[in-house]
Amino acid sequence: MATLLPQLLSESAARFPHNQVARFQGKSLSYARLEALTNQVARTLADQGVLPGDRVGIYLHKSFASLIAVFGILKAGAVYVPLDPRAPARRLAAIIEDCGVRVLLSAENKRKSLAALVQVQMGLEIVLMIGEGGERDPANTPDSAGNGALQTAGAARGQSSMAGISVLPWRSIQARDPGPVPDPGSAETDLAYILYTSGSTGRPKGVMISHRTIFTFIDWCRQTFQLTPQDRATSHAPLHFDLSTFDIFVTVQAGGTIVLIPESTSVFPYQLAKLLAEEQVSVIYMVPSSLSLMVSHGKLAEHDWPAMRLILFAGEVFPIKFLRQLVEHVPGADFYNLYGPTETNVCTYYRVRPQDLDPRETRPVPIGVACENMEVFALDAQGKRVSSPGQTGELWVAGPGVAQGYWGDPQRTAERFVPHPLQESSTEVVYRTGDRVLLDEHGLNWRFVGRSDQMIKSRGYRIELGEIEAALYAHAGVKEAAVIAVPDELVGSRLKAFVVPAPGTELAAAQLQQHCRELLPAYMVPETVTILEVLPKTSTGKVNRLELIRSAG
Repeated sequence: MATLLPQLLSESAARFPHNQVARFQGKSLSYARLEALTNQVARTLADQGVLPGDRVGIYLHKSFASLIAVFGILKAGAVYVPLDPRAPARRLAAIIEDCGVRVLLSAENKRKSLAALVQVQMGLEIVLMIGEGGERDPANTPDSAGNGALQTAGAARGQSSMAGISVLPWRSIQARDPGPVPDPGSAETDLAYILYTSGSTGRPKGVMISHRTIFTFIDWCRQTFQLTPQDRATSHAPLHFDLSTFDIFVTVQAGGTIVLIPESTSVFPYQLAKLLAEEQVSVIYMVPSSLSLMVSHGKLAEHDWPAMRLILFAGEVFPIKFLRQLVEHVPGADFYNLYGPTETNVCTYYRVRPQDLDPRETRPVPIGVACENMEVFALDAQGKRVSSPGQTGELWVAGPGVAQGYWGDPQRTAERFVPHPLQESSTEVVYRTGDRVLLDEHGLNWRFVGRSDQMIKSRGYRIELGEIEAALYAHAGVKEAAVIAVPDELVGSRLKAFVVPAPGTELAAAQLQQHCRELLPAYMVPETVTILEVLPKTSTGKVNRLELIRSAG
């Protein structure tokens, strides 16, 4: 049985070589084909001096190429670091520098963005241009313009350079031996990937995940959800979002098919609902905001999902009225609420019951109980364990599914990954989530109450308001700045900024939003910026955020 992520692909390719491992825009990719292509990528990486444990970046939009990149890097024994393909160059450069990315996997359709990136980054030496490798499905829809043509154009080019960085074309990679690659000597405790999340100091945090850590999640999913080779599971989340690990690794372990959702489709609820029906998807894992938008604007009555058997949601609170409507549309599916920050992936789960959907019920469903091999508990303000119904406290998580800390940041690691507070003799590390929870009336399931800091969720993304404020303060004309999150039942939270200009400075909202776009990913750019003469303050001199929230009402 596999204990390392690349073994999942190799084992399924041996069992189901002709099965479709993925589908994307009218094309399919077989297990045998993906196995061969990833072997070629792994050999290329090794030839370029990539050693086990090296961090290798992925700068790709959702496509077959992104799957090829993930498994190719893992087969080389390296650590994959997914970069948000829509994030500004300065933010990506900071990540590349932070974890020492020397080699980057990208594609021809990112060449213009790459040119901007290499102007501001330090340390990048090699870019591998990854192609698609998929096969046309004549019975399905044609491929959209863009990826296919661009990849073909790239294959026709010889090796080149870009601002001193060596660029290897897809053609040179495909010339490698597609056979099994030598074992790089990876161990279960080695890192598999690093996911960067928002940081309160203005600097993203790189969450380190080992093979053993993610296998705790994968094995639990296999036992709980029992995916099969007949399942078709969506891949809706981007690679830099931890929901993607279920989409890819759990599906590949089962020998099922990953239905890659194009980014252009995922933002249009009607098209997304239509695609789920056309592709006969049986398993979906999405953030509640995407599901809520489908319920509200996807015209679900026009779409039939007969194959749908499992709907998983995570990342934020699912408003009960939208969940109720979705269950009515797919009464034959099982619904699960999965909870956990990036540092633990999923640590609790809850299967939705009919009584949770009673029209008189207004509360979101619980986040449930601990997953197998994981321990969750809550401590109150006095550090005592929460054990009574209705009692609140901060949730702590222990077990093999807890991450290894933050890359290159021992201080922040020590703040969140701490010794077990209830077991003095234990050397086990426990993660403090910062989430406030309470035990339900039966004392069995945890319910999410809120955050104990400034972190919020919007469209499933974890956002530190302090990072947005730091970006605003980086503008020379900003004297004071505050960002609030206004609750929204469809997307979780909407971001609103308030700014006081420096004396003698004139600022416009559009100007500050553009400034933020140059420093932050799109999902962190405030929807509105209000210019004020002074920020409201409390009696202690702190920004009165409650007053700002009321004014934004």
